[in-house]
Amino acid sequence: MNINSNKYTYVFAVVMVVLVATLLSIAATSLKPFQDKNVELEKKSDILRSIGIEGEDVESLFDQYIQEQLVIQNGEAIESEITAFDIDMASAVALAADKRQVPLFKAAVEGNTYYVLPVRGKGLWGPIWGYVALKGDGNTILGATFGHKTETPGLGAEIATPIFQDQFPGKKLFTTTYEGIEVRKGDASGDQQVDGISGGTITSVGVQDMISDCLKPYKPYLMSIADAALVPAVQLAPIVDSTLITAAL
Repeated sequence: MNINSNKYTYVFAVVMVVLVATLLSIAATSLKPFQDKNVELEKKSDILRSIGIEGEDVESLFDQYIQEQLVIQNGEAIESEITAFDIDMASAVALAADKRQVPLFKAAVEGNTYYVLPVRGKGLWGPIWGYVALKGDGNTILGATFGHKTETPGLGAEIATPIFQDQFPGKKLFTTTYEGIEVRKGDASGDQQVDGISGGTITSVGVQDMISDCLKPYKPYLMSIADAALVPAVQLAPIVDSTLITAAL
């Protein structure tokens, strides 16, 4: 074949395209298990960081501290064909709150029970996500981690840094007037407010909306935890009063 002919050029180009496409397909297929494993480890690491646990052996730490994984729908734990860990939050939040099946991770650390809720929403340029860990009362935040895909470095991307995330521990998700965490422009105060990122207003508000929206399927479940936590205090009063009355007699 004449290597200077148009025919040779076309054949050579076609062969090279097919060859490169085949090699890329083989590489993608062979690397997918490793990519999936990395995604799994990153997810487990983020869940652990929300409860203040970090270390190199992520899988071992996850098995040690995460005691139960529940699927929640309409505030109740349900049986599901998909495991809590495998639920795709991007697909879940696209549904109405009462139709969502969402994961909840129960952790045990030094005798304390914590609840980890995944959250997902929209920033300025793309999706944002994270994990909010609650103390045993189902209301007080223990810790929070957030991530993003395409937010602006130095602005909206700051939601993934300690300067933003460290404001959340100790905040409350539920009060009689508000549900979620309000992001303010530098004047945050009280149990339900944090300061937003300067210059990253849309992403900051995205975090606020994300938490508020993602709380909806969990609310009855978390409120039942809060009610259960109050039972001992409620039961204590009659006992004390009865003792005092007996002593008086």
